[in-house]
Amino acid sequence: MLVIFTLIGALILGFVIAMVPHVLWFIGWLIGKCFHYSLPYSPFGWSALTLVLLVWGIMAWGFFVGRFRLETTMHTYKNNDIPTSFDGYRIVLISDLHLSTFNDRPEALRKIVDSINAQKPDLICFTGDLVTEGVSEAEPFVNILKQLSATDGVAAVFGNHDMLIYNHRLKNEAEREREVERLAGFEREVLGWQLLRNENIAIHRDSAQIHIIGVDNVSRGKEGFRTIDKGDLKRAVQNTDGFRILLTHDPTHWREEVLPTTGIQLTLSGHTHSGQLRFFGRPASAVSFSESEGWFQCGTRSQYINRGLGCTLPIRINCPGEITVITLKAQRRP
Repeated sequence: MLVIFTLIGALILGFVIAMVPHVLWFIGWLIGKCFHYSLPYSPFGWSALTLVLLVWGIMAWGFFVGRFRLETTMHTYKNNDIPTSFDGYRIVLISDLHLSTFNDRPEALRKIVDSINAQKPDLICFTGDLVTEGVSEAEPFVNILKQLSATDGVAAVFGNHDMLIYNHRLKNEAEREREVERLAGFEREVLGWQLLRNENIAIHRDSAQIHIIGVDNVSRGKEGFRTIDKGDLKRAVQNTDGFRILLTHDPTHWREEVLPTTGIQLTLSGHTHSGQLRFFGRPASAVSFSESEGWFQCGTRSQYINRGLGCTLPIRINCPGEITVITLKAQRRP
């Protein structure tokens, strides 16, 4: 269905683009009438055709090729609070799978899983939006997703789409909540993931530990667009101390609540997809988000925003999906 809507959108966009040279020609033709000059149509007609074919060609490339391009980015994260026994601890961050993206190319998802496993992670962190509208999108990919492998498993949170607020087949709030619980059960019981819904887990190495904290989607601030706010950070951080990593889907959460109210050192997010489009290296999402991809720093605290692997609109242009590898580096205090 999404592909059909995209095709309809491409046709409408093509019509709008084609109209621009025609409107310019018509204005010129009217002016020419006043001065007894006949403005030729041919250059404007050919311009319209060229522009439409160019835009359609770029969109076709984004659908058939760009949608499945993949990039692995490597980072070292240093912090004085990282226990020495976690020096070299390897985290793979992924986000925004939107599994319906892979309905026509399940082998692309298999390639993603193989690429993640090739990094030999200690922990895989997934920052939400497994699906776009419902758990039925995920069911065909169970065998592939269960191949994800990390020493300490997969820690995951819910994004705005996982809260199923865009599924208009659900009749009321009670039905939506039941389906959300069904998706939660799917992630926990079928996939075997550690889904953190306003809660945390401790990971131990020798006598040291770090905490992984996860919240349901939090939509805050004036950036982006408001979705749904179900996170409870106060509850999630209970009984945590030392070095902490927060998984939260929407990056606006970091400045609006995480920085002012907690001392969490590292926050991992997704949500923006970097707009699935880059102009001259700049993500389209920068129009709506001041912090839309990559690293951001505030004193000794950091946030990393992953640009996601799947799509809402099934097109990626100059914006490949991202697997982020973060290696923790313990530092001695001066």
